[in-house]
Amino acid sequence: MKNIFSYQDKNFSQTFSDFLKTRQQTNTEIMNLVEKVIEDVRINKDAAVIKYTKKFDNIDLRRLGIFFQPNEIEESIGKIDLPDRKAIDLSIGRIADFHKKQMPENLSWKDELGIELGWVWKPIDRVGVYVPGGKASYPSSAIMNIVPARVAGVDDIVLASPTPDGAFNSLTLYASKAMKISKIMRVGGAQAVAALAFGTETIEKVNKITGPGNEFVAEAKRQVFGRVGIDSVAGPSEVLLIADKTMPVKLAALDLLAQAEHDQNAQSILITNDREYALKVENEIENYLKKLKRKEVAELSWRKFGAIVIVPDFKKAIKVSNIIAPEHLQLCFANAENYLGHIKNAGSVFIGFWSPEAMGDYITG
Repeated sequence: MKNIFSYQDKNFSQTFSDFLKTRQQTNTEIMNLVEKVIEDVRINKDAAVIKYTKKFDNIDLRRLGIFFQPNEIEESIGKIDLPDRKAIDLSIGRIADFHKKQMPENLSWKDELGIELGWVWKPIDRVGVYVPGGKASYPSSAIMNIVPARVAGVDDIVLASPTPDGAFNSLTLYASKAMKISKIMRVGGAQAVAALAFGTETIEKVNKITGPGNEFVAEAKRQVFGRVGIDSVAGPSEVLLIADKTMPVKLAALDLLAQAEHDQNAQSILITNDREYALKVENEIENYLKKLKRKEVAELSWRKFGAIVIVPDFKKAIKVSNIIAPEHLQLCFANAENYLGHIKNAGSVFIGFWSPEAMGDYITG
């Protein structure tokens, strides 16, 4: 593997920084294309949405309609097995319980002059939720974005998900209906983001757009920010695993590949204090790459953006982690909980090798 770094190399800071920048390069071609799509949708509304969906997803919205019809949804989810329904229901329930604990409280008080001050929290009127439907279509993406909105009290939620060549995930439709979503667009890409941001004859303008997507979706969200709220301009998924040899090699390899198989631009990084262990994990990854269903995607991700960093101790590992600022961080080494207070930059943290990041994607909240 070419992307193996040692913290003790004199040029480590520069070489590792250069490596991280390889995923951050701006693609002006994508920027220009997305700008053109957004402007077209802003001016020509439904006609532009229909045109780009035909061009990019090969479906005719004039015949099918922009939104799924109730009978289509019922027919699709009627084919879902009971265990799958129960799994989705369990996920929705657990994630709702998690986010209920995040609800902020209204507060008022009088200061020393007798002036009453405070704040009141109110839900947004209308939210658009984007769920990928191409390379990686997961009902969990719908659940993770819709549940917090529901908990916050948002009544009007529109779901947008591309259906390339007419294909869609019935589990996503079931999850959406279970969360009382009736407006489900079979539209994705920059045209969906633009339609939600500006509104069309058929699609109502929303106040905020959330949810993951490819580079075109991320760029579209960046360009419409200000006209509409967004959650973030998220890049491809990433995981940073900090582990010692107490973590089983197979589990380390699986946790790294669980992100690599999401997208060819996803990033999986292992930091460890044991070079021999690192090489064993690398070898195990190579073995698993031969068996994965999404082998091509995972292999491209691992070869281009995967990395191993050897550190002298875990204080240095945390220092490197804070530089990377990973979306997902796993701490799988002895006494890892003692290092939690030193983490400054991470989206979510998972402690112990029985707390895989994938659980956070699907069910823990």
